[in-house]
Amino acid sequence: MNDLHPAPARRPIRELPDELISQIAAGEVVERPASVVRELVDNALDAGAHQITLRLLAGGVRLISVEDDGIGIPQEELPVALKRHATSKIQSLHDLESVGTMGFRGEALAAIASVSEMAVLSRPEGQATACLLDARTGEIKPAARATGTTVEVKELFFSTPARRKFLKSDATELAHCVESVRRHALARPDVGFAIWHEGKLVEQWRACHGPEAHDRRLADVLGEDFLSQSVAVHYNVGPVRVSGRAGVPDAARSRADHQFCYVNGRYVRDKVLTHAARSAYEDVLHGHRQPIYALTLEIDPTRVDVNVHPTKIEVRFRESREVHQAVRYAVENALAAPRAAMAAAAAAAAAAQNPALGPADPSAPGLTLSPSPAPGPAAFNAHWTQPGMGFGQEPAGHRVSDLGALWQPGLPTASGEAGLDAQPFGRWGQQASGPAPTPAALGQPLFNQASLPPMAAPSGLPQTQDNWPLGRAIAQLQGVYILAENAHGLVIVDMHAAHERIVYERLKTQIDVAPLSSQPLLIPATFAATAQEVATAEESADTLATLGLEIVPFSPKTLAVRAVPSTLAQGDAVELARSVLAELGQHDASTVVQRARNELLATMACHGAVRANRRLTLDEMNALLRQMEDTERSDQCNHGRPTWRQLTLRELDNLFLRGR
Repeated sequence: MNDLHPAPARRPIRELPDELISQIAAGEVVERPASVVRELVDNALDAGAHQITLRLLAGGVRLISVEDDGIGIPQEELPVALKRHATSKIQSLHDLESVGTMGFRGEALAAIASVSEMAVLSRPEGQATACLLDARTGEIKPAARATGTTVEVKELFFSTPARRKFLKSDATELAHCVESVRRHALARPDVGFAIWHEGKLVEQWRACHGPEAHDRRLADVLGEDFLSQSVAVHYNVGPVRVSGRAGVPDAARSRADHQFCYVNGRYVRDKVLTHAARSAYEDVLHGHRQPIYALTLEIDPTRVDVNVHPTKIEVRFRESREVHQAVRYAVENALAAPRAAMAAAAAAAAAAQNPALGPADPSAPGLTLSPSPAPGPAAFNAHWTQPGMGFGQEPAGHRVSDLGALWQPGLPTASGEAGLDAQPFGRWGQQASGPAPTPAALGQPLFNQASLPPMAAPSGLPQTQDNWPLGRAIAQLQGVYILAENAHGLVIVDMHAAHERIVYERLKTQIDVAPLSSQPLLIPATFAATAQEVATAEESADTLATLGLEIVPFSPKTLAVRAVPSTLAQGDAVELARSVLAELGQHDASTVVQRARNELLATMACHGAVRANRRLTLDEMNALLRQMEDTERSDQCNHGRPTWRQLTLRELDNLFLRGR
């Protein structure tokens, strides 16, 4: 047996040579040409550059040249700049704990020089000529250049051929380099960027200034569609400020390639930020679609540690829960306003500026989020007449305007089904033996027209049916869809999906009014726990209490669940506890309880909503449209499917080849 694994010959402990140390560091910092581009652009931005030009050959393998118009490097400091851990950005531990620059480690240039042929050409303001430093020989000679710095990196990985074999094709490496610059460009609209490859201009983003600079840069880099399919995000809480844009659910993609998070101007890939943004889309995205967003987090540098990863792409927050909640609430609030209400606000603004303009298009870009006036019964008695549609004298089931009756158990709908399923719901939407919570138990009936305030038209517009974003109902199609006419053309509404969202939002509102109550378990549920789960339960006892959970150590390797949220009392306490502890351990925040509660409410809303094949009167249809205009997130149902679609007159004309 010992012959198979012979003892290795002992080698003496030696100090590594400087070149080998730099090459080891390069293995951490320089993964591919895009890594070099990232480090050099970081330095250019720290130097105060207003224009950065990147020139590449063979995808950056043969040449990477970064030119900037920054402050430059004095001649006497050029040799020092290439030494390991030499930097002008930090001088003490206090500086390290409050880093405000893109770079600070002082190892990038030394690491790059160890695996390539590098030259630095720089001229600070006030110096007679520029100086060119050859990193291999250390020779400095005069050269011609305006104020700024140019760093040339040739034959990357020439000294480590094994690393070069792992590089991909030139096209792939070029794409990574462009993506690296694109991430910088999104964060710095005040800086111009140009990318050249093999002598051809690949990308160019001109510097933008003014209050709309960030939106213009987003449109330039990610396309006009990103701007038109996203909403503005502005949120301040305590020391955290979140801004940017979040894509509407309809703009979600199959891949997470349009998700950008920045912390104090630095692009990062952080699990806390990603989880927070994704959780804001939980009940508005369908399936496994990925949202799109570009979010900037501004926080005191002393509250975030950027010295976590050699490439500085990961960070660690002092108060992760605080950051998680800020990002989540910021995106949730931005997505809450229905696009129908946004269209009404845009129409009011357009009419105030130019009375000759008609209502704005609901899909128009640049709509700002502002609460719309609450529609009420006044809108349901509009001054227009509609001939009978032949739906029958006595429509079956309950009127949509009397939504409280939909929650009375056992009342049949037009199809003979109960307004609520006869079986109560327990574990996260599954059947359970206990009684299901009902709106009657939560408070008064959810929808009551008498309690709604009268509808006021958007400021600056007369109150007519032309101002209703979702228009006036004209017919019902196959007992499933509502057809409505607005100023832009035809609106098609899935009445079950729309009503489901309305009921769901009212349920959430009523539960959120009261604090989350906790129900003690008669017999505590125990389960074998890992050391991390035990530590998380002890450290996060206060957080668990706010979620309605009481999880205490029963033994060194066992946890006991003594209390659970009242709304989830019939569920699996152990699985709920494990899920919450897993999220708390990873993100220092948990949405498991809220997600489980919302799944239960979504099931209740689905069974309480008006069913398909149910004939509605025109008054009922208009009541539903007005409530949609005033309900948050009414553009998607609880499962993330759209509730309405707009067909403009232009699209209808194209269907019939009008004007051709």
